Amino acid sequence: MTPPPGGTPAGERDEPAPRDPGAQPERTWFAWRRTTLTFAVSVALAARVAVEQRTGTAVAAAGVGVLAWLALLLTAHRRIGVLAGTRPSPMGAVQVMGTLVCVLVLVVVGGLLL
Repeated sequence: MTPPPGGTPAGERDEPAPRDPGAQPERTWFAWRRTTLTFAVSVALAARVAVEQRTGTAVAAAGVGVLAWLALLLTAHRRIGVLAGTRPSPMGAVQVMGTLVCVLVLVVVGGLLL
């Protein structure tokens, strides 16, 4: 049976083609690692300022920054694990909002320490 022009024969289902991720998972892994490393350096600088200033606000800000970094690190670790699958699911709304909150916390920490 000859398939109709531009389509499949009647009765056959379109199955998704096998995933060929190429270098995409590796690029995404590197992006998450760069992000968490940059975040860690920023938190380390915040901790340095907190040690130099020795005020309650600076210490609390650095502590909150560390917690935000740990949350981002956990999110990145989970996301990298999901991307290792053959058909990775898109990032959920909770993960996206959590990542956004972590980044905004770092912005606030930086503002408090200036």
